Amino acid sequence: MARLRIGSRGSQLALWQANHISMLLRGQGHEVQIEVIKTTGDKITDVALAQVGTKGMFTKEIEEALAEGRVDLAVHSLKDLPTEVLPEFEIAIITEREDPYDVFCSSQYKSIAELPRRARVGTSSLRRQAQLKALRPDLEIEPLRGNVDTRLRKLASGDYDAIILAAAGLNRLGKKEFIRQVIPVETMCPAAGQGALAIEIRAGDAAIAKHIRFLDNETARISITCERALLKKLGGGCQGPIGAFAEVRHPDGTTVLRESRDGSDPVQLGELVGDALLQQGGQAILDQIYGRGVEVPQQP
Repeated sequence: MARLRIGSRGSQLALWQANHISMLLRGQGHEVQIEVIKTTGDKITDVALAQVGTKGMFTKEIEEALAEGRVDLAVHSLKDLPTEVLPEFEIAIITEREDPYDVFCSSQYKSIAELPRRARVGTSSLRRQAQLKALRPDLEIEPLRGNVDTRLRKLASGDYDAIILAAAGLNRLGKKEFIRQVIPVETMCPAAGQGALAIEIRAGDAAIAKHIRFLDNETARISITCERALLKKLGGGCQGPIGAFAEVRHPDGTTVLRESRDGSDPVQLGELVGDALLQQGGQAILDQIYGRGVEVPQQP
């Protein structure tokens, strides 16, 4: 078995994530060590993230440690990773996704709709700000930085009437009781990759890739690859005011198409019914099935 060194930020949530991956790797018999690395985003705490203007503000220093061989793999919140990964690195693993939604937290109110006019809502995310303003232009959106505990403490002390956080972080830290409303994706579209972890390694490091391959989740990889492609196309970084959410949906038998016709020519009749079923939505169903690598049935 291997000795693996994980690079991670030092926040409570980042360490939970690193320890979670560490536990899974130890379960495979590996020896694991976690190296805490302070990033630019951790050092600048008094400025809104969007105003910092640094790409990879939560990943740059960790990637430097990876390039220098001080760590073997890096564990990131996937939503913090820039869409363009430098050629010397690769995202080897996308883990099973936690709840991707944003949540509403408040000591007094049960939902965004219940907030009074000019209520103070804390968030430093431009994406959340824009969607909140579209929904409730009367609200006062105020900056909110710090780790999860710091943000919740500011809420409890009355600095804000409500704050918006990611469900995944609260779930992972065992703080579900602070969630008053899970915000529907139609109301607040999450950040691309929100809820999933990414494991970054040196490009072409086949040995490390082999050790961690079991952690990859195909469904999460497909949906998040789609989200990040959208983000990249729009030229948005991880701090831009852009939300993206994709789901993998497989045919489950709930859609049933039927067609009945009469005719004297058996071949012509079969083809007519087939065309009618395709036009009713059958083509979309078949595209989903065969597009997933299912072998197309051979003609008898």
